[in-house]
Amino acid sequence: MVNNNMTGPLSDLLVVDLTRALAGPHATQMLGDLGARVVKVEAPGSGDDTRGWGPPFVGEPDARQSTYFLCTNRNKESIALDLKDEGDKAVLLGLVDRADVLVENFRTGVLERLGLGIEELMRRNPRLVVLSITGFGHDGPEGGRAGYDQIAQGEAGLMSLTGSGPDDPQRVGVPIADLLSGMYGAYGILAALHERASTGKGQVVRTSLLASVVGVHAFQGTRWTVAGEVGRAQGNHHPSIAPYGLFRCRDGAVQIALGSEGLWKKFCAGFGLDPDAEGLATNSERVAVRERVIEVVEEVFADWDSEPLLARLAEVGVPAGKVRTLDEVYEWDQVASQGLLVDVEHPTLGGLTLPGPPLRFFDATGDEVTRTDHTAPPLLDQHSESIRSWVSSGGSR
Repeated sequence: MVNNNMTGPLSDLLVVDLTRALAGPHATQMLGDLGARVVKVEAPGSGDDTRGWGPPFVGEPDARQSTYFLCTNRNKESIALDLKDEGDKAVLLGLVDRADVLVENFRTGVLERLGLGIEELMRRNPRLVVLSITGFGHDGPEGGRAGYDQIAQGEAGLMSLTGSGPDDPQRVGVPIADLLSGMYGAYGILAALHERASTGKGQVVRTSLLASVVGVHAFQGTRWTVAGEVGRAQGNHHPSIAPYGLFRCRDGAVQIALGSEGLWKKFCAGFGLDPDAEGLATNSERVAVRERVIEVVEEVFADWDSEPLLARLAEVGVPAGKVRTLDEVYEWDQVASQGLLVDVEHPTLGGLTLPGPPLRFFDATGDEVTRTDHTAPPLLDQHSESIRSWVSSGGSR
């Protein structure tokens, strides 16, 4: 067994994390949240790129930490290795020989030039599952092209669907292509590990920022591939459902989602509207005259303040909500109740509260068995001594 005090469904796994920035680190953080021992291999001196991404930074000037790095590296150990140094490479290979999973997001060909190509890694450890993440794919006419989140959001069509209108393309407010590729990568790793349980053999899982965004086009994808319609940004209203979106009221705005004709009837009954009014009786009709629907709803809402309006919507059974700022989200008792905040002890910053993992686990009796003993994102090379000692002593699985 790996020397690991962590708990969770993956607590018997060792993950070697050769990634930096966000896509790969998000995948390995997901595995660490589930109990895997994650050894993060970083470049000496600078470490992961995100250690320098800021402001904001926190801590003393000579030991400042990037909040960006803190968002995606909990539950990991850090060792700094120069992969061009034979001694350090030997340490890495010692880890590879014992690992269950290796995750990398180098540009195509970099590992091969370091003498660490996939063929060599899997020759050494045939049970190894390798996740490889690129920007636009490993092959094809643009295989190996460097990928950054905003570039991928644009190239994969997401920005054309996001914004106030067709002439206002906008990036999503978080690096969604990176995050999705990390999520898809972790999903692929678990599938490969499941197959390994039967075959005894590892395999390579590949995904990319491009693939991750195309993979979530959902109805906008089939809107084109099946119906031949090109979706465009249209602000805060759904292209296929009406009314569904953000509507102004007297002191701000609320959001409603009338995803069925039954909800439309409830809404109309609750606010004195005729559900069978000419041109508004069915969703298809309402979508065709969306601007008219928006006007009708906002005329009703004009005499309401948001809080009593939300209470009335809840009373009549209409799904609704507010648009919260992030401080409001993290102060919301519902967020706390779902385990979405975790407290950790950082070596230099002391006690920190971090956004937590989005999964919870329960046994057959209904008792929660979700992991709670999370560790803070590591300092650069924080665990070098213990990892090197474990490898050199022939640390067993």
